[in-house]
Amino acid sequence: MSITDPRVRRLVADTLEEDSAWDDVTTRATIPPEWQGRGDIVAKATGILAGIEVAALAFELRDPSIHFHAVLADGAPLGPGTVAARVEGPVAGILAAERTALNFLQRLSGIATETSRYVQAVAGSRARIVDTRKTTPGLRTLEKYAVRVGGGHNHRTHLGDGILVKDNHLAALAKAGTNMVDGLRHIRSRLPHTLKVEVEVTNLEQLNAALEAGADAVLLDNMGTDLMREAVRRVAGRAVVEASGGIRLTNVKAVAETGVDIISVGALTHSVAALDLSLELEGL
Repeated sequence: MSITDPRVRRLVADTLEEDSAWDDVTTRATIPPEWQGRGDIVAKATGILAGIEVAALAFELRDPSIHFHAVLADGAPLGPGTVAARVEGPVAGILAAERTALNFLQRLSGIATETSRYVQAVAGSRARIVDTRKTTPGLRTLEKYAVRVGGGHNHRTHLGDGILVKDNHLAALAKAGTNMVDGLRHIRSRLPHTLKVEVEVTNLEQLNAALEAGADAVLLDNMGTDLMREAVRRVAGRAVVEASGGIRLTNVKAVAETGVDIISVGALTHSVAALDLSLELEGL
């Protein structure tokens, strides 16, 4: 994630526009335009900071005369009362950009914080925690960045990143009269050598077929830990093994102990709680 990425700048600008940040009727009615002020962005909870540059961009795009000083960098630990950044400049501009800046900062910090919990839960195992494409529409680049800040890794960013043959694809092959082995071999024959093939399997029969077809990776979908352990034994290093489906903090350690290489967790992004941060202006 680069703050100079046109997509990021466009996203933040569109979000400011969505909030009518140049038409803040309440602030215009209560704050003289010449008023100058300063304030701190303060954490109200324990977590991991992510999105500080995005917050800075929100203030910059609203009013370039606002000075934003990042006290902490992304990845820094936060606790109640921790100051993450300071802003100084026209009070009207600060107030108009406040909600946009905090919305990004709170959501991305929430994702980084949740990811960190999962990463810590599997520490000492071989398993990597990765995200999914279950992201907020329009925010995928930023949300996947926040996963990395929290110590996790990214799965496919988009559909063009790699081949992932899932249940509906397998059903389509079956409807066409093609079994999994022949279907996967046909898929591989049409691909450039740079693309890998991953196959979703729900039982050992499908696993055996995926391995016979030479899959680079297998996704164990909603398997119990005993079945996962047997799947890892059968793969025996011939493919990357990913566990997915129903992964929570309460069971992620047990999943990691089966020996899988990857654990994908949709909950990192699709239902994460925002981390509580606020802007506290001096003298108001």
